[in-house]
Amino acid sequence: MQPPLPLDVVSAPIADAETGAAMHRLMARLWPICRSLSGQGVRDTLDILAGEMPGLAGHRVASGEKCLDWVVPDEWNIRDAYIIAPDGSRICDFKRNNLHVVSYSLPVDVELDLDELQAHLHSLPELPQAIPYVTSYYRRRWGFCLSHEQRLALKPGRYRAVIDATLAPGHLDFADLVLPGESDEEILLSTYICHPSMANNELSGPVVAAHLAKWLAAMPRRRYTYRFVFVPETIGAIIYLSRHLAHLKEKVVAGFMINCVGDERAYGFMPSRAETTLADRAGLHALRHHAGTFDRYSFLMRGSDERQYCSPGVDLPVASLFRSKYDTYPEYHTSLDDMNLVTPAGLCGGLQSFQRAIQAIEANRRYQAQVLGEPNLGSRGLYPTMSSKDTFKIVFGLVNVFAYSDGKRDLLEIADLLDMPIWELAAAARDLETHGLIA
Repeated sequence: MQPPLPLDVVSAPIADAETGAAMHRLMARLWPICRSLSGQGVRDTLDILAGEMPGLAGHRVASGEKCLDWVVPDEWNIRDAYIIAPDGSRICDFKRNNLHVVSYSLPVDVELDLDELQAHLHSLPELPQAIPYVTSYYRRRWGFCLSHEQRLALKPGRYRAVIDATLAPGHLDFADLVLPGESDEEILLSTYICHPSMANNELSGPVVAAHLAKWLAAMPRRRYTYRFVFVPETIGAIIYLSRHLAHLKEKVVAGFMINCVGDERAYGFMPSRAETTLADRAGLHALRHHAGTFDRYSFLMRGSDERQYCSPGVDLPVASLFRSKYDTYPEYHTSLDDMNLVTPAGLCGGLQSFQRAIQAIEANRRYQAQVLGEPNLGSRGLYPTMSSKDTFKIVFGLVNVFAYSDGKRDLLEIADLLDMPIWELAAAARDLETHGLIA
C-alpha cells in the first residue's frame, strides 16, 4: 500500500536507492544516442525524456535565426562514419563508439596517406586508452577521434575516411516543463542535452533533472513554480534567454544548473556571479547538511550555462551543485566517462542534494513573534511536562526559532546560526505558527 502523499515539498521524503536504480536505467536508454547541438539525436533524447515527464513541451528555432549575439547554426545529422585502414580493417567506427567522430564534421569520403590523415585525427597522449570528445560547431571541418594507443599503432599507407552526415539548414530543438505553484515566483532548473555518449558530463544532468521534476510533480502543494529547461549547452540557453528574458528576470527568485551529478567521488558547489542569492544560500546549506564535506569553486571556474544565466544584464540567481565538477576529473570529455563511472548511488546523492536545496527554499520564510516575552510552551503541549538536563535539547529548535523570529532574520539564516537542517527546523516553525506564537 502506497503511503499518503506528503503535505508539501518540505516534508516530502527524498530519493532512495530504488530511485537511483531507476535513474541509471533511464541513463542506459539514453546512452547510445548521438547528441549534438541539433539533429535527430536531440529529438530522440527529448522524446524519451517526455515519456518521463508529462507536460514537457518541445520547441524549435530555425537555423540562421539571430538570438542575442549568436546565430543558430545549421542542423547536423550523422548516419555512419569510419576509416578503412590499408589492411582493409575498419577503425574509428562511429557505430562502435559515437565519440570517434568530431561533432559537426562535414560529410567526407576521401582517400589519403597516413601523413595527410594525421591532420584530421585527435587523441590524448596523457590518457592513451581514452577516446577524446572533440567538437567543431562553428568552423567547418571534419575529423576523427581515437585512443592514443590506437593512433601510435597506425601503419603507413592509404586510408579511406568516410563520414556519412548532413550539415544543412534545419532546426535546433529544446524543451521546457513548468510546474505551477501557489506563487508565480519561479525556481529555474536547467540542464543540457547536447553531448554524445558520456555519463557524468552529459546524461547525469537530464536524468537527475527528470526525476527531480517527477518528485515535484507528485506534490499536492508547491509553494513556488518550477521551470525545467532542457537545452543544448551555450546556444540553447542563449536562445531560451532571447525568448523569455523579461519573464525570467521578473519571476525567477532562485535557480540551479544540473550537470555532472552522477559519480560517487565528491560533491561540489559553485556560486552565482552575485554569490549571495537565495540559490547560493540554499545550495550551500543543502550540501553542508547532506554531504558534509564538499569542494567549493569560484565563479571564475564557470564553464556551463551559468555563463549565460549570470551574465551582465541577465543577472539571474543561478548556482551549481555537483558531484565531480566538469573539468576536475580525469575522465572528463572522454570515452572513460562511461556507465561505470556513474552509479545508481552517485545519481541518488546528486538528486538528494537538489531536493534538499529545494526544501530549503520552500521552507524559508521570515517570521515575527506574536507574543511578548518567552511563550508558555508547556500550556500548548510543546514542552515536556517533566524537566531534566535533556529538556533544552528536546526543545532547542522551538525556543530558538521563536527567539530569532524578529521579522529581520529568515529561517534559513536561523538554521545556519543553529547549525540545523532547515527541513528539520521547519517543523518547529510550523508548530509555533500553528499555536499563534509566530506569524
